[in-house]
Amino acid sequence: MNTVVVVTGGGRGIGAAVCVLAAERGFDVVVNYTSDKASAEKVASGIHTAGGRAAAVHADVSDEDDVARLFEAADALGPLGGVVNNAGITGNRLGRLDELDAATVRRVLDVNVTGVFLCSRAAVRRMSTRYGGSGGVIVNVSSTAAQRGSPGEWIHYAASKAAVETLTVGLAAEVGAEGIRVNAVSPGLVETGLHAEAGAPDRPQRIAPMIPLGRPGQPVEIAEGIVWLLSSAASFVTGAVLTISGGR
Repeated sequence: MNTVVVVTGGGRGIGAAVCVLAAERGFDVVVNYTSDKASAEKVASGIHTAGGRAAAVHADVSDEDDVARLFEAADALGPLGGVVNNAGITGNRLGRLDELDAATVRRVLDVNVTGVFLCSRAAVRRMSTRYGGSGGVIVNVSSTAAQRGSPGEWIHYAASKAAVETLTVGLAAEVGAEGIRVNAVSPGLVETGLHAEAGAPDRPQRIAPMIPLGRPGQPVEIAEGIVWLLSSAASFVTGAVLTISGGR
């Protein structure tokens, strides 16, 4: 029986690439989305057409009741084997810290940090041997912004991703003996809709000359690292933060 992987924010960008690649590698996939139902259903439909199993499930990862429903939908699909905490937001604007409002900061932290906590907690309660599970994998999606701090752009987002990396290291130590591996992937600049949503559609092209490889990454290149961490090929990897950034 295939195991199920829940991919939060799975309808677009890196999340969509993870869903497709995970299905190709034998996982059944829960494609989570918050607002773009059409994109999530398109991803799930494509997996079905290719012979895989998938379900598109609406849930706001910062909402405790929504997360409960999301994982109940995963239970209906089969035994949970992995979670990819990919859902993340920037607050849809670039700017300095002194230009930010508190509501934007709270929302970013709710989705990017509380969301990872809630989904990881639901995963541990299903996969940990302490709860009768047979183990599994959690992969958190961070950002190289966590190291750079992203001054003048989105310090609040960078801070949220630094929190995700700390959570990754701590949880890996906490549940390693219970059959769960916990790792993070830290993408650099990637061609996704995030930049346009923040009002800077030209950002990838503007920053590309600063990258040693001379270009932004593609979602599938990040997905390869995430799905590797989900796989048995990474069986001795936990508490790691894998940077996939083209050298920047």
